[in-house]
Amino acid sequence: MTETPNTDLKSRLLDAAEMHVPFDGWSEATFTAAIADSGVDATVARAICPRGAVDLAVAFHKRGDSQMVAAMGEAAVAEMKIREKITHAVRLRLELCPDRELVRRGSTLFALPQHAATGAQLIWGTADTIWNAIGDTSRDLNWYTKRATLSAVYSSTVLYWLGDDSESNTATWAFLDRRIENVMQFEKTKARFNKSPLGRLMAAPLEAASKFRAPDLPDNMPGSWTPPSR
Repeated sequence: MTETPNTDLKSRLLDAAEMHVPFDGWSEATFTAAIADSGVDATVARAICPRGAVDLAVAFHKRGDSQMVAAMGEAAVAEMKIREKITHAVRLRLELCPDRELVRRGSTLFALPQHAATGAQLIWGTADTIWNAIGDTSRDLNWYTKRATLSAVYSSTVLYWLGDDSESNTATWAFLDRRIENVMQFEKTKARFNKSPLGRLMAAPLEAASKFRAPDLPDNMPGSWTPPSR
């Protein structure tokens, strides 16, 4: 994505803020310090980030998504199975984080009622970014279910990772494997249901539901959102 003057200034503010977040969180104190450290004019900074540090926390999350995609490597991912691709992407997303405390503080911020919707949109955006990066082409009801399922897997893995003190995060990666295995078992159960008498009876209504199209969404929606083409 081509950087505009505003995105470049926001990057400067974010870079300056990161050293303050572990101590002050994504707060007004951090935002004020970022303005001072970055040299960005205070009026300009407020215009770029109307919500102050909240907007920087959003930018930090989106930066992580972009870094993950850049690090995935199309050739390597192409040789993997779907399960391996998802595991690889989620691991990269967490391993590329410069400081776990930045994520911990972000989780606290987006757990607040006034910011919970933004946090949920960011998680969905990460799931959407991962599916797009590994070549998902679904445009029906599966578009939703894949992202909803991965959002749950990713968010639970992040929470586990934040409390993980095992060497090289081995406990987190084992947790991630178990969560993905649960999803795979669900898919197998669904496949068995589809072959059962009841599943065959439900085939027609399910087929009708599968033709449901994902809607066009507003361009200014927070998170790494890529609406499917029709």
